[in-house]
Amino acid sequence: QVQLVESGGGLVQAGDSLTLSCATSKWTFATFHMGWFRQVPGKEREFVAAVSVSGDPVVYADSVKGRFTISRDNAKNSVYLQMNSLEPEDTAVYYCATGALLTYSHLVPQYWGQGTQVTVSS
Repeated sequence: QVQLVESGGGLVQAGDSLTLSCATSKWTFATFHMGWFRQVPGKEREFVAAVSVSGDPVVYADSVKGRFTISRDNAKNSVYLQMNSLEPEDTAVYYCATGALLTYSHLVPQYWGQGTQVTVSS
């Protein structure tokens, strides 16, 4: 069974930075691409960023390019989302995801974490 455990959400002010973490098993980390999605109430879950099993390539949504950075730590079987210059529009529940297919524009998710809330105040 694939388990993804997120941490790092919270309440910050606009312009601040925040880093999300997602830990999983060694097998999952070595098998699947890893990524992040986010969702606000009443809207569909949207892709944010993803990184391939090998670490390259990485893919970002246009809305976060230049502000967010995704990375993976093979020693810790974890993926991170460094979020800089946060805006109120970034407020959402952020979900870690993993899947076998990574396209040029997004990750096709197969498994989800439980989600972590990020709130950016203006």
